[in-house]
Amino acid sequence: MTTVHPEGAIYHYLCIECPLGCRIEVEEDADGNIVDVRGYACNKGKTFAEREHTDPRRMVTTTVAVQGGLWPRLPVRTTTAVPKDHVWAVVELLRQVSVDSPVRMGEVVFADIAGTGVDVVASRDMPVR
Repeated sequence: MTTVHPEGAIYHYLCIECPLGCRIEVEEDADGNIVDVRGYACNKGKTFAEREHTDPRRMVTTTVAVQGGLWPRLPVRTTTAVPKDHVWAVVELLRQVSVDSPVRMGEVVFADIAGTGVDVVASRDMPVR
């Protein structure tokens, strides 16, 4: 939810950095600069809100096809969070990926996915059928 005022706006976030789940407000001025962050119980919350407001990122976890593996799909994940506006591009690229078994957990399945600088790795071993 966003509250807009002539002098700026207040954005609301639910912090996911710890179990407290603080409801945080980020106030920005008319130029889009953060002028205040309130409602956090720890510094992790403040950092989360500032990052979520200026550069939201998400981890991507999904599966890719496997040829010759014990199972038909291999669970994969990004090594770090990717920019939120790249998530769909990452998922679309991974939908087209097929790997050959065997695969070791942590093995890079797709390097620098969607130009994000983030690698996608296997989340488990995939033995040969």
